[in-house]
Amino acid sequence: QVQLVKSGGGLVQPGGSLRLSCAASGSIFSIYAMRWYRQVPGKQRELVALITDGGVTNYADSVKDRFTISRDNAKNTVYLQMNSLKPEDTAVYYCNADIRALLPGTRNYWGQGTQVTVSS
Repeated sequence: QVQLVKSGGGLVQPGGSLRLSCAASGSIFSIYAMRWYRQVPGKQRELVALITDGGVTNYADSVKDRFTISRDNAKNTVYLQMNSLKPEDTAVYYCNADIRALLPGTRNYWGQGTQVTVSS
């Protein structure tokens, strides 16, 4: 069974940095696009960044030039480096990936959320 296991997150002061990582495990054949979302209570989940299997990246306007998404295909892991953090970046962050596995084929997977709090 495929799982996405996250690490990172926590409390940081404005202007600080955090790195999130998310590793996929299981009987995986291929991982296609990998994404990071975030959600604030009462609001819709927002796509923060994505990276294709070819390494093409895209970012929400609110995080451009501050956040960097990357992936290590050998480790089936996606990262989100977050710099110059602002209080409005406070949210629960989720990783998401399109994965082709032995069973049940190709489908979309979500990791568990991790809280990122930016506050002095």
